Amino acid sequence: MANRPAADAVVVGGGIVGLAVAWSLLESRPGSSVVVLDKEHDLARHQTGRNSGVIHSGLYYAPGSLKARLCREGYARLLDFCRSDGIPHRVTGKVVVATSPDELPRLAALRERAAANGLDGVAELGPAGIRDHEPHCSGLAALHVPQTGIVDYVAVSRRLAERIVGAGGEVRMGVEVRGIDEARDGAVVLTTDGAIAARRVVACAGLQSDRVARMTMDDLDLRILPFRGEYFELVPGAERLVRGLIYPVPDPSFPFLGVHFTRMVGGGVECGPNAVLALAREGYGKWSVHPRDVASSLSWPGLWRIAGRHWRPGLGELVRSASRRAFTRALQRLVPDVESRHLVPAPAGIRAQACGRDGRLLDDFALRGRGAVVHVCNAPSPAATASLAIGANLVRQLGGHSWL
Repeated sequence: MANRPAADAVVVGGGIVGLAVAWSLLESRPGSSVVVLDKEHDLARHQTGRNSGVIHSGLYYAPGSLKARLCREGYARLLDFCRSDGIPHRVTGKVVVATSPDELPRLAALRERAAANGLDGVAELGPAGIRDHEPHCSGLAALHVPQTGIVDYVAVSRRLAERIVGAGGEVRMGVEVRGIDEARDGAVVLTTDGAIAARRVVACAGLQSDRVARMTMDDLDLRILPFRGEYFELVPGAERLVRGLIYPVPDPSFPFLGVHFTRMVGGGVECGPNAVLALAREGYGKWSVHPRDVASSLSWPGLWRIAGRHWRPGLGELVRSASRRAFTRALQRLVPDVESRHLVPAPAGIRAQACGRDGRLLDDFALRGRGAVVHVCNAPSPAATASLAIGANLVRQLGGHSWL
C-alpha cells in the first residue's frame, strides 16, 4: 500500500500510561506498528517513578466516573500483570482513620462510596480494631480496605516496554516531540529525530500534556498546574511504627489526600506527600524554578480562582513544606509516636493537575481528541493503578473509528 503511514500508531510519553496504551494497541492488533516516543533517556522519569507505589482500590472516586470504573478494572489487570511477569507486589490493605469528630460523617460517606464502587470486605473499625491492624495508630474510627496494595511502578513500566519491543513495537528514548501536524490519512509527528507519519497519535505527556495538546488544539480548555509533593522516610529504627498503609480521611473540597504512611514494596516506610504549587514542572528540588513554567501557572486565571477558594488549606500545605515540625504534627495525628528525628528527606514528586479556566480542578480522567490525535490531558492518581485499563479503554474507543 503506497500511501501507508510509517506507523499505525505513535504514542507520546514513556510513563506507565503511555506504555500501557502502546501495549494495549499491540495486544489488540498483533502485527501492527506502534512507536513510543519519550524525550527522556530513561523510562518513567517523572510521575510514574516518583509516586508512593500504591495500588489503589477505587475507594475515593465518584461512582460511575472514569476514575472509579478504570481504577477497579485496572486494579485487577495490574495484579494479573504482576503475577504473570513476576513483578514484586503485595496486597497489604490500608486503614483510613478519622481522628476528630467532624471527620466521622466523611468516613461514613466513604463507606457508602466503597459499596457503590464494588469494593468487598471493607470493614468499619473502632479504636481497638485500628490497633489490631496498626498498633501505633490512634483514631476514633477507621475503615479497613483490604484491596489496597504496593508495587514498583518503574518495574512495571520496564516490563511493559519489554513486551512492546517483543511484540514488534518500538520504544524510542531521547526523542522530543516538537509538533504534530494533522494529515489527510492521519498525522505527522515532528521530533528532534525527524518526522514520523502515523494513522493515529495518542499523547500521554503527563506534566507536559497541555503543551502537547495545544499542538493540535488551539482552543484547549485546561492547563496543567504542577503540585510538588514532598516526602520523608522513617529511619530504620522507627519503621516498626507502621505495618502497612495509614491514611487520613480526605477533605472532599480539596483535591489531595493528605499526608499518609506507606510501607513500600522494597522496604522502608514513606511519609507524605504534602502539596504545594511547584515553580518548575520537572524540577524536583524545593527551590527549582523554570520561568516558563512559572509564567504558565501565574497567567492562568484558574489558578487565582483556586487560590481564592482554597487559600486556607493551601497555607497549611506551605507551612508543612517550610517546617519539618509542622509536617511531623500532621503525621502525629495518625501515629502519635512519630517524632521529627525519625524523618529523613526522600525524593519529591510533582503531580500534573489539570485546571479549567474557571478554577475547577478536573477530578476525573480527561481525554481530548480531534481527527487522528487523542490527548490524555488529565491522568492524576490513580492513573498508575488504572493504566492498563486506560489503555484498553482507549483501544476500544479507537477501534470504533478504524484506527488501522
